[in-house]
Amino acid sequence: MPGLIVDAHRLIGPVPFDDLPEDPRPEMDRLGVHRAYVTHTLSLYSDARAGNEALAVLDDPRLVPVPVLLPQPFEPVPDWDVPMVRLCPVRHRFELTGPTTLRWLAELGITAAIDFDETSPGQLLTLARELPGQRVLLLNPGYRRLRAIAELMAEIPNLWLEIGTVNTQRGVEWLAGHFGAQRLVFGTGAPVMDDCGPRFLLDHLDLPESDIALIASGGGLL
Repeated sequence: MPGLIVDAHRLIGPVPFDDLPEDPRPEMDRLGVHRAYVTHTLSLYSDARAGNEALAVLDDPRLVPVPVLLPQPFEPVPDWDVPMVRLCPVRHRFELTGPTTLRWLAELGITAAIDFDETSPGQLLTLARELPGQRVLLLNPGYRRLRAIAELMAEIPNLWLEIGTVNTQRGVEWLAGHFGAQRLVFGTGAPVMDDCGPRFLLDHLDLPESDIALIASGGGLL
């Protein structure tokens, strides 16, 4: 078992129309997860500002706030002391590579987490050309589009991949062999998505222990 396990992709708060726990810590304890980067469900499903404000009052160092960035053309860039933001351009109806988003990301200078279903290979390539230093964590990549993901990782050196949904046989090992374990990050998407599966996957990777420990603790990103 890795010494430090960090979940790079977890939600906190109520989930509409689903009976899921609002507090992630009991489940984290059960699965041996030491720290989690959390986004509030209000920011995803309802009001980004209200969800971000709810994150701001967290006082547990195990829960690292990841606010949702909603670029506004006529507003200043938020003054956030956070290591990462999440962007949902499809859900929140803005352009990932539009001028306002690019300006905000350039001013913030921190990692942007984006669900693969919220973007496209073309948009990610454009983002990398416009902001070559921008670090991107690609969430929920799945396993059916590994070829497209591999092309993106080959072209975008500042692209990291969350492995929670790469649940095909030896898919993570294949990615690690081509790009190194330092570009892979453990995450679950819980509680909306299953966290036991990714946790089981982490314990059964056919990789050197040093690589597994690197992935578990956030790769070269967190």
